[in-house]
Amino acid sequence: MSDAFPAGAPGRDTLDVDRSDPGHRAWLKDAVRKVQADSNRSADTHLISFPLPEQWGVDLYLKDESTHPTGSLKHRLARSLFLYGLCNGWIRPGRPVIEASSGSTAVSEAYFAKLIGVPFIAVMPRTTSSEKTRLIEFHGGRCHLVDDPRSVYEVSAALAAESGGHYMDQFTYAERATDWRGNNNIAESVYEQMRLERFPEPAWIVATAGTGGTSATIARYIRYTQRDTRVCVPDPENSCFFDGWLRGDNEARVEGSSRIEGIGRPRMEPSFLPTAVDRMMKVPDAAAVAAVRALERAIGRRAGGSTGTGLWSALKIVSEMAAEGRTGSVVTLICDPGDRYLDKYYSDDWLAAQGLDIAPYTRTIETLLATGDWTG
Repeated sequence: MSDAFPAGAPGRDTLDVDRSDPGHRAWLKDAVRKVQADSNRSADTHLISFPLPEQWGVDLYLKDESTHPTGSLKHRLARSLFLYGLCNGWIRPGRPVIEASSGSTAVSEAYFAKLIGVPFIAVMPRTTSSEKTRLIEFHGGRCHLVDDPRSVYEVSAALAAESGGHYMDQFTYAERATDWRGNNNIAESVYEQMRLERFPEPAWIVATAGTGGTSATIARYIRYTQRDTRVCVPDPENSCFFDGWLRGDNEARVEGSSRIEGIGRPRMEPSFLPTAVDRMMKVPDAAAVAAVRALERAIGRRAGGSTGTGLWSALKIVSEMAAEGRTGSVVTLICDPGDRYLDKYYSDDWLAAQGLDIAPYTRTIETLLATGDWTG
């Protein structure tokens, strides 16, 4: 056998392979700069007070994530996922980014893909709202619709393999792509904005779960900064998170898909961290719609069904605190705007077609706000 390193040759005993590409490194630096610049020129989102009787001694706030450039909480996640993918060397010039999504993450990722000049493909259930599809295409993305929502993972991975692109996989990487120690994450922002309120440290933060990344970030930050705030995750119908959390079953599954776009999953996602969650509620979809319509009456703002799911749970916690004479504050999220769902959560025809009766839940909210009593 010949000696690959002849005696006396320079570099004997050394294998040296340099795969660095100056052209790619220049593109990468520019892409990361563009994504970071988006954050630098974006103001923080507002913290809105929900009107409650002051004598209750409980304050309710909504962190309005719908004011991001792409209109939803997922703008933060998409920015983090793109930085994570770029810095890991997964996102390459000219190659597509593919994502499995129920819509809002895909809208935000299409925006960032266009920003750095790479193609984008969103794999989504065919039932995704037409407005989300329009927004993805507006930002230069392409929609690949599937009939079975459970197939989005496999279809996304297959498209990435066929195209030589990168499957972003938000459901795996959401909880690890975001810097939960700080760096202007959503939890740090909430606490900074609450600093001058009468109850600056919330008793509860209520965050719904799609990937689970937001609840994980908030819970980790609370523990890291040694606060007493607890985290509640409301779960819609046709989602396995509540049952999986309750039974300690990471293999929990359900058939079908959530009617509340953006939250609820048919399987326990890797980014959902049950051990970081203090409390969960199973919220009827009709209650979520009743809550989101009550929000419009209270503050004049329309929001999506995920916001309604969180608001219903937040109001229930408020009622408990008031009934027990406990003072404090509760924070939940406005996840995205209601104009994406005019043909769903704001359509009585859609409610009828789905067999949803919101009247009992509307009465519960109205009774609570009028008398302080919770009858739901």
